[in-house]
Amino acid sequence: QVQLVESGGGLVQAGGSLRLSCAASGSIYRVNDMGWYRQAPGNQRDLVARITSGGTTNYADSVKGRFTISRDNAKNTVSLQMNSLKPEDSAIYFCKQVITTIAPLMRVNDYWGQGTQVTVSS
Repeated sequence: QVQLVESGGGLVQAGGSLRLSCAASGSIYRVNDMGWYRQAPGNQRDLVARITSGGTTNYADSVKGRFTISRDNAKNTVSLQMNSLKPEDSAIYFCKQVITTIAPLMRVNDYWGQGTQVTVSS
């Protein structure tokens, strides 16, 4: 019954910015790691950025210095601020949250958002 909803994708010119958000809802006991992934046509789904429950972050080399991942634990939300966008950033972006639930039994599962399209024009 946990659901993730993404927002913030769109069409932007090279050099522009977008901010993606991903909010989880449902019977959530704890959110562990959070991350953003992207998949371009014909490619695998690749990690863009992740953030641990303790706030440690890491980024793909291709986005380092341009993208910033953050989390709001009170709102079960992970965000991705994307600056200085390039055409090669164009992809469908998916968020992932590792979530612990305790009803009826304790379980830990990966949950994925529906994906949001980011298109960067030259």
